[in-house]
Amino acid sequence: MWNLLFLLGSVIGGFLAAHFLSDNQIPQISEQTVTDLKELGIESAGAAYSPTEIFETINAKNIAILAIGGLLIGFGTRYAGGCTSGHAISGLSDLQWPSLIAVVGFFIGGLVMVHLLFPLIF
Repeated sequence: MWNLLFLLGSVIGGFLAAHFLSDNQIPQISEQTVTDLKELGIESAGAAYSPTEIFETINAKNIAILAIGGLLIGFGTRYAGGCTSGHAISGLSDLQWPSLIAVVGFFIGGLVMVHLLFPLIF
């Protein structure tokens, strides 16, 4: 019951924040980053929070990328015994050794994704 209430509150809160509490500001991105992203085929770089090439175009590749990413995040959260925020904030503040190992693993995984796998996907 509490999980359902939390989920419903998250969805409603996200909707209210996105539609009534934001002024549609676009984050500042360096010109070099925008140029690099456009060379990779992401033409909407610098114009929106999320690339329209991924989130507004529905095709098999995008659905597969999002589904596989979601499954990997769910598996990683379950396997590591918590999410990145839980380990980094709560675990490290309690000086828990498993949380330190998990956070280092998250960081290494992020570096591998950005520098090795991301260029292969796009």
